[in-house]
Formats: sequence, structure tokens, C-alpha cells
Amino acid sequence: MARLGLERSVVDRDTYERTLRRFREAGVVLPTLSQLKDPSTVPASIRSRMASVDPDAAHPLNLFRVHWFNDASRRGVSEVPGHLELPTALTGVRARIVLALGDRFPMIHAHKVLAAYGCLVPRVVTGQFDPTRHRAVWPSTGNYCRGGVAISRILGCRGVAVLPENMSQERFDWLDRWVGDPGDIVRTPGSESNVKEIYDACAAMDRDPANIIFNQFCEFGNYVAHRTVTGAALERIYRAVSQGRPLSRLAAYVSASGSGGTLAAGDHLKAALGSKIVAVEAAECPTLLCNGFGEHNIQGIGDKHVPFIHNVMNTDVVAAVSDRATDTLFALFNTDVGRRYLVERQGLDQGLVANLVHLGLSGICNMLAAIKTAKYFDLGPDDVVLTVATDGAALYGSELVKSLHHHFRDRFDSVAAGETWGRSLAAAATDNLLDLTHFDRKRIFNLGYFTWVEQQGVSLADFNARVDQSFWNGLLELVPAWDAMIAEFNARSGATAAPAA
Repeated sequence: MARLGLERSVVDRDTYERTLRRFREAGVVLPTLSQLKDPSTVPASIRSRMASVDPDAAHPLNLFRVHWFNDASRRGVSEVPGHLELPTALTGVRARIVLALGDRFPMIHAHKVLAAYGCLVPRVVTGQFDPTRHRAVWPSTGNYCRGGVAISRILGCRGVAVLPENMSQERFDWLDRWVGDPGDIVRTPGSESNVKEIYDACAAMDRDPANIIFNQFCEFGNYVAHRTVTGAALERIYRAVSQGRPLSRLAAYVSASGSGGTLAAGDHLKAALGSKIVAVEAAECPTLLCNGFGEHNIQGIGDKHVPFIHNVMNTDVVAAVSDRATDTLFALFNTDVGRRYLVERQGLDQGLVANLVHLGLSGICNMLAAIKTAKYFDLGPDDVVLTVATDGAALYGSELVKSLHHHFRDRFDSVAAGETWGRSLAAAATDNLLDLTHFDRKRIFNLGYFTWVEQQGVSLADFNARVDQSFWNGLLELVPAWDAMIAEFNARSGATAAPAA
């Protein structure tokens, strides 16, 4: 149970008391999940102090910005989370494709800081993590470990990032600025597709009791945070874009598989609005689609395994997108030549084209999967497909250079822009898409056995429990339990009275 983050009582009183003292000294107050779900419920005393806090600083009050409602400045709160609706002229489909903007999150400009917080909170309030003694280890393919390091810095403890050596240089540049010791950046072999190598490194580190592994792929705090916080935020977006359109319906929610956390928002949206849930992966490594393997560059969607917190039996569709499409469209969206082509030759609004900077590689992947979904199900103008842009283009400048060299031999001109539009966007088809049957779901579910039971030592009973939807719905009971524990922790630490740093 300790590995899965399901506790709802204090398991180590001494650790709990030491952590209370540290938080009191550091002025750290923990937001509840309910406050991140609805930031308007954050106490006015905290909101007033936040106004002067840099959203990119390692400041305790930035924990209260770990939500989707930050405005464009990331200093204020919007009534509706930031989002971008793509017109038919871009997508080629009649359905309305809407992306929530993850680059408005604090410190790392990516939504994975929410997953990191979701994994941290149960460990803190149950006395399992001691920032005065423990090192927080954050296994990731990039953004999650940055979120974990940012939170570790706020808590005044060592945060260790474990990620593949071939991720974007911008991730490593950020980590170099935020870690206290260069040795706290652990580079594992390979790239996006090499998750097992991350697990192996963490298994070695786990032998030292001073290391606490916050494994986003199997800790249910990740699932609960996204189902609760991200799910509600996406529902708010849907209700805003469908206002005044009585025939509107949420046809699908699309999300890259990743750790399975962001997919959890689909469980909320299916329960609340009846939408389908579409899990996305890379065509070069089609693990869910056909038990496949390989390597790809859609950074943010690690694969070759089925995350333990992925509610496979509630997933409706699996779609795969090629990294050639995401790499080349990234060039189209983020070069002067490409933007000029979109405006002058395709007639797209200049403001819309400028806003495509909010789509990183995985955001473009989600966009393409949403287009595939709309085409496959023949969705019309009353149908909304929601997805997320998990981060923005700022994290991939080095990848743009690689893409221009690899795909265009460093000659990206108007002809190349037109070819990219035609091949990677206009020609997006319904290939590499599977409308899941019950048998398909069982196949994918069973595939997880080899990672979690055979390799990671999860009990067969814990593994099989996840077949039943009552298990996943029962996880929602953790929210009021954890929120109550967070409130008690804050009250006992006395940090609510601490002045702003």
C-alpha cells in the first residue's frame, strides 16, 4: 500500500512531527485538492499574498497555483481555464477541437507539476516523507521530474530527477538551474520509449532508505489529482464553449497515455458528460494498440508498458500518431516560414497562428489524435472533442533544430511548409486507431501484468482489483479524507500565519 499512495491515516508519527516543524519554519501551507479544483475557495489572506509572488519562483505560495485556472500572466485566476479552440480551416473536421493550455502552470510551464503535487501530498500528510531526512526521487520522461524538483525546492529538501538522457535540452537546462547538486540529475539510457530503464535506476536507488520514490506511473495520488482537478477544469471549459448551443455534446476526451494520470480526467468527463475516452500513443511504439515496441520522439508519452494507474477497462479508443507528424508540424507552427504559410496560403487567423506556440510535441500529438477521432466517428459541428496541450513550444527549441536538420535537411521553405501541411495535417486519417471491444480492453489490461507483477512486485490481488470500476470510483473517497488531513496538517504546523517570504 505504501508504494501506491492509498493511505488515509498517519503511518509514522515521528516523521509527521518533524515535517510539521519543517513546514512551520519554511512557511509552507498545503492547498487541498478541493482548492486546486476551485481556486476561488482559496482563503482571501493567501490570495492577497500571492499577488506579489513570481509564478516561476520557488515560493511556497506557488503551490496554490498548481491548477488550470491561472490567467495568461499566471499571476491571476480566470473564471474559465485557458484554452484554444481550433477552427475547421486548420483541423479539416467539422467537430470543435478544444485544447486546455498546460503552459500556464507555475514554475515549469507544464501541467505535470499537478501530478507531482498529487503524489507528494499523501506521503506528507501520512508521515511517509520527511523533508529533513529524505531525498525525493522523481522518475519521469521530463516534465513530471521538473515539477517534483520544483516542489522539493519549495520544501527545502533534495529533489532527484530521473529521466532519459535524450530528452530535450531545455528540460536539462531547467534542471541545472533548480537542483542543488548536479548529481541530482540522473540520466538513464535512451529516450521517450525507455521507461523500464527509469524503473531500473529507481529500483537501485530504492535500496537506500533515504530515497523516497514518487513513481507517477503507479501512485494513485496522480490519478486522484487529475480526475478531481483536471476533470473539473475540463468540464468547466466544455460548459463555457457549449454555452448557448443546446445541441452541443462532449463527444470525446483525448489524452496521450503518459503515466495514465491525465487520462484520469476522462473518467470524470465520462461520468459527468458521457464522453468517450481516447488514449493516445506513438505509432512508432504502439504498445496499447498492438503490444508493439519501438522508439519515438513525442516527448511526454513514455511507453512500452501500461501504467498501473491507467483505468484501461474504462478506455474506449486507442489512437496512435507518428512522431514524424509531430516533429514536422512543430516546425510548421514555430518558424517564420511556416507561420507565414499558414496565414497567407491557408488563410488562418494571425492570432490563432500565434497561439500555436502553446502546443508542445505532445500537444500536437493530442491535436492529431483528436482529428483522427473526429474523422473516425464522423463528428459534426455540435460535437466537442476536448484534449490538452500539456506544455508549450518553449521546451522544444533544441528539438526544432533537430527536426529541421533531420526532416528538411536544414531547408525549411514554403514548399516544405506546404508538403508538411498536406502530409501531416490535411492527410490525417483514421489509420492506427482501434475502437476497443471488451476483449481489446482485457488484452491491454493483461499486458500490464508483466510490468507490475513480474517486474515491480505488485501483488496479484492489487493488480486484479483494478478491473472493476468500483475500485476507481472508490478512489474518490480519498479526496475528502486527504483534504481533511491537509487541513489538520496546516493547522498543526501553524504555517498559515507565516508572513510571505
